[in-house]
Amino acid sequence: MSTADTADTPSAADTADAATFAARAADVDETLPVDGTRGTLVGRIWDSAEAGPAVVTVRDGALHDITAAFPTVRDLCEQPDPAAAVAAAPRRYVAPLADVLANTAATPRDPQLPWLLTPVDLQAVKAAGVTFVDSMLERLIEERVRGEAAGAEEVRTAILDALGGRLTRVRPGSPEAARLKEILVAQGLWSQYLEVGIGPDAEIFTKAQPLSAIGTAAEIGVLTCSRWNNPEPEVVLAVTSRGAVVGATLGNDVNLRDIEGRSALLLPKAKDNNASCAIGPFLRLFDATYGMDDVREATVRLRVEGTDGFTMDGTSSLSAISRDPEELVGQLTGPHHQYPDGAVLFLGTMFAPTADRDEPGMGFTHHRGDLVRISTESLGGLVNRVEASEKCEPWTFGAADLMRNLARRGLL
Repeated sequence: MSTADTADTPSAADTADAATFAARAADVDETLPVDGTRGTLVGRIWDSAEAGPAVVTVRDGALHDITAAFPTVRDLCEQPDPAAAVAAAPRRYVAPLADVLANTAATPRDPQLPWLLTPVDLQAVKAAGVTFVDSMLERLIEERVRGEAAGAEEVRTAILDALGGRLTRVRPGSPEAARLKEILVAQGLWSQYLEVGIGPDAEIFTKAQPLSAIGTAAEIGVLTCSRWNNPEPEVVLAVTSRGAVVGATLGNDVNLRDIEGRSALLLPKAKDNNASCAIGPFLRLFDATYGMDDVREATVRLRVEGTDGFTMDGTSSLSAISRDPEELVGQLTGPHHQYPDGAVLFLGTMFAPTADRDEPGMGFTHHRGDLVRISTESLGGLVNRVEASEKCEPWTFGAADLMRNLARRGLL
């Protein structure tokens, strides 16, 4: 984003853009799955009366508070059958979903009324990288051009000519993958990204701290210093402390291509920044209407709409993932690593935009004010607006605050 993109004084255009964003983010039809509330949808709201979060479920177009039974989403996910536990939990009516969504964007917002938060809380926020061939090649390109977008197209052509379609047919960690590695090393094409893409070990990294993720209708952050970046639309799994997958939602694992391209050791700076992780709108728990096979068959859609009139659409099919989602969960947790509060795991994306936006040969990068919608038929839509991380609402409510708040309310 350019310096002009981060001006401090809101203009009339900024105000109009904020109103447009708030209206889009408040669209119930764009938020809920195609089958509406047929599945078990859970989320979190900010309860102004309690000055803290509440766990809610969606029923007949309205939100119902189940915090008395489950003070955190983590507690709910740890139940033997979370969906059944929601069905049996006592509920308190909160408000129509439409009203809460309309109050969720920061501008305008009535602080006395509830608004939607991300649907996860104490879980570790982890991400699997380089799980699709397309994105693996883009990471390799970033490495070769050292984060400079100008040389990406030439390198992309050279790599595709050299590798052809061989990578799409290789199962990671297989003997065939090992043989291909030998060939690529001999050709001088081996890379740390190919290692995690087709090698035995997946890339699993920490995307954000517990409680730091934002939800739908919030501003998503890109560092001011980044000049080459993009959204990463992904399916996110909810994993228990036992390693069981109990549900899924959507996420945006914002990627700063120039920073990671300079050095893979800068991954924390490229990935974990204020408001740089969006998860939502709701967690859909596994039940008779939705399960792991639905995750495997999902098509993730992305639409970016800029205030400059630019639009971009893309899709990612989970069927093209190089490692099965349950294999990725197995690499996340087990005898080698435990998560007492569970975890949420981004499954990776095949979407890496290459179409030029500003100048020929420079590819895509975000502008301040971009509206980003990530959706699947079964999980609904996650809508965010791009802002500088330094200007997004700061993260101030941490685990200690949550524990004190729940204790004051008699929920611990």
